[in-house]
Amino acid sequence: MNCPLCSTDGGLVVARTSKFRIVRVVEGDEAQRFPAFYRLIWAEHVAEFSDLPDTDRHACMDAVTGIERALRSLLAPTKVNLASLGNVVPHLHWHVIARFEGDSHFPAPVWAEPRRVAQLPDLDLGAVDAAIAQGASTSATR
Repeated sequence: MNCPLCSTDGGLVVARTSKFRIVRVVEGDEAQRFPAFYRLIWAEHVAEFSDLPDTDRHACMDAVTGIERALRSLLAPTKVNLASLGNVVPHLHWHVIARFEGDSHFPAPVWAEPRRVAQLPDLDLGAVDAAIAQGASTSATR
């Protein structure tokens, strides 16, 4: 199997538990256009959310919710996008992306063609990373 999410971290690791890791996308076009772009990547190689047992599905969605809450409370984005696609990389992972009216694609999806040059607010991603890490460690001890 040649799965990039099994063989690499997939970004800057913000938090790691026995079940998943949370990374901030820091390389490539996505990182430039959407600096508050996070992924929750399931540790075990599974392709679909429904492959997880009930307790793991709940833990996964609790963590995705924690990421969204951190983004909303610290960055006040216009919208937060959630997606679990996996067509190219069939390894369970969730995209959690803070969107702003001034981003290059808003209100279109992040995978659409850009509409304008981005004008983003200053973002304290270090504070977001810390809040996400704190939330993941708290949920891992439940």
